[in-house]
Amino acid sequence: MNIPLVFWLVPIASVAALTMAWVFFKKMMVADEGTPRMKEIAEYVRKGAMAYLKQQYKVVLIVFIILALIFAFMAYVLKVQNPWVPFAFLTGGFFSGLAGFFGMKTATYASSRTTNATRKGLDAGLKIAFRSGAVMGLVVVGLGLLDIALWFLILSAFYHEGQAALITITTTMLTFGMGASTQALFARVGGGIYTKAADVGADIVGKVEADIPEDDPRNPATIADNVGDNVGDVAGMGADLYESYCGSILSTAALGATAFALDGDMQLKAVIAPMIIAAVGIFLSLIGIFLVRTKEGASMKDLLHSLAIGTNSSAILIAFATFAILYLLGIENWLGVSFSVISGLGAGVIIGQATEYYTSHSYKPTQKIAEAGQTGSATVIIKGIGTGMISTCIPVITISVAIMLSYLCANGFDLSMSATSISHGLYGIGIAAVGMLSTLGITLATDAYGPIADNAGGNAEMSELGEEIRQRTDALDALGNTTAATGKGFAIGSAALTALALLASYIEEIKIAMARSGVMIEDLKGDLITATNATIPDVMNFFQVNLMNPKVLIGAFIGAMAAFLFCGLTMEAVGRAASKMVLEVRRQFRTIAGILEGKATPDYGRCVEISTKAAQHEMVFPALLAIIIPIIVGIILGVAGVLGLLVGGLAAGFTLAVFMANAGGAWDNAKKMVEEGNFGGKGSFTHKATIVGDTVGDPFKDTSGPSLNILIKLMSMVSIVMAGLTVAFM
Repeated sequence: MNIPLVFWLVPIASVAALTMAWVFFKKMMVADEGTPRMKEIAEYVRKGAMAYLKQQYKVVLIVFIILALIFAFMAYVLKVQNPWVPFAFLTGGFFSGLAGFFGMKTATYASSRTTNATRKGLDAGLKIAFRSGAVMGLVVVGLGLLDIALWFLILSAFYHEGQAALITITTTMLTFGMGASTQALFARVGGGIYTKAADVGADIVGKVEADIPEDDPRNPATIADNVGDNVGDVAGMGADLYESYCGSILSTAALGATAFALDGDMQLKAVIAPMIIAAVGIFLSLIGIFLVRTKEGASMKDLLHSLAIGTNSSAILIAFATFAILYLLGIENWLGVSFSVISGLGAGVIIGQATEYYTSHSYKPTQKIAEAGQTGSATVIIKGIGTGMISTCIPVITISVAIMLSYLCANGFDLSMSATSISHGLYGIGIAAVGMLSTLGITLATDAYGPIADNAGGNAEMSELGEEIRQRTDALDALGNTTAATGKGFAIGSAALTALALLASYIEEIKIAMARSGVMIEDLKGDLITATNATIPDVMNFFQVNLMNPKVLIGAFIGAMAAFLFCGLTMEAVGRAASKMVLEVRRQFRTIAGILEGKATPDYGRCVEISTKAAQHEMVFPALLAIIIPIIVGIILGVAGVLGLLVGGLAAGFTLAVFMANAGGAWDNAKKMVEEGNFGGKGSFTHKATIVGDTVGDPFKDTSGPSLNILIKLMSMVSIVMAGLTVAFM
């Protein structure tokens, strides 16, 4: 296979991203960390975060070894899988974990430096926090593209003859997407349980019962809370979006290999097109990162505008660049495919803006939740749930429109539903997901910025730096709450498009598994053909994938149920872990003399230990559930049941994830609004009511909600990897 020269832009871009991440990290490290007290607090957080991550990776390593051995058995003994699958799976998990590790290491060093920089001004603090967050974004895209480039080169050396070679290469590469998804789910669930156990415990006993401020050093759970921000919202989010990024590129490449299988030259171009778009997106993300700045005394809208300049500039530039990339590559219907990319980009922007509207206290929905606090915590919770439910409308409609537009643009508005029309349209949906994630370098930076700013505020409070500094860190923190909520909406939206593209990839993997087993099928014309020559409609007809087949409906119900079951398990896990934290904080307040007077030092380590043990124990079952369900459904209900499962899980999971993320973000910022002096300010009846709402919303937005987008993709990835097993039980 002659790999075109333009492909080498992919590894070059990945190296450029990693290089700039290293530059930003080194610049952050030379900044002053502040007073001895600030350094001491930062060290507590740093040690706790690294200790947790070390324990998590030990548990995940065991799971990965077991799964890799299962895949090796399927590949080398049962012969129902490609022999490269176990190795691709392991590298996907390794790079995903590595991205989370680098991002969290940066965040734990950046928080105190951000605090110290705010002593000079708001802009100085914003730059350190944001560019430290950019390390996370650049590491994710850099490692993701590097992994993709390396595997493409390796597999191309072994499979290089015939049009089926690229189909084999791309479907095999999807396996490392499962490795990334598995690692991401453990990181998200474990990190989410850790951070919310600490956060809920700190809020209930500290702010509600003891009436002491947030991040007060007298609260034993404060350090665990700050550690949790890093393990959940940095390492967890990094691993999450790493697998979204890789999954969108890999699924689109697999769809391109199938859609243009009859034209070898065009097939190769369609495979590398999403990789090239992502590579150019890295360079344009760097431009956006350097455009982010603000002025002293900036309002929330000013701060949001500062970040919007960076993210929107990158989005606009990649939109124009896409037309040039696809034209120069000579992609068939390049203009239509370019507009598919634009539809994905546009969907990302709209979902981000809708999330900002429903979660920022600059707008009415969150302001109304804060106002509801005047009549108690019950009305805050009712209003927040209602707001979260209403907020699902715009993202769902936006994704629906994006799916239809990207499908029609890519197939030239061909409504015939022919095999060619469907395959080209599905390629358009896949590349729309790539467009949405093409500037992930900067969009993830805005998300990773949030926990850094949050920790900076905690450091300022515990170091007693004064009201002016705390006001600046509060401004950065409130901005971080909104950007984190926007990032979650963005991640969920991209997951929906990626999961839909993976549905088509699943059918292609079923065809490969059937061909490997020598299964012949009857096409739509009634002729007996090999599975390799079958189209997507042929396969759907063969397995009777339609709404009249009870297997499809049962699968859809199980998929929808899986989303709620997963949320229920993770919410209960947070509740159990938080209960232990509450009891421990109460015990310390009761037994350590002088703790509330500030004359004694709390036992921070004990609270860190409780969160760590709870997260390790509670994360395993929900994560394994996502792997086990598709396998069981595939064995019992077959291909029709699995497709129903994936559709039901996607529809319910996407909507539920948006609801939970937005409700949680709105509750959090409603509390922040009251703390700024509205409706009675800190310590008032309204404030305590909004604290309860925020506490309920914590596991919504930081544990269950964001984990759902990984769940729907992981179920798709598991189904693809286990396609050979499903066919074996036909």
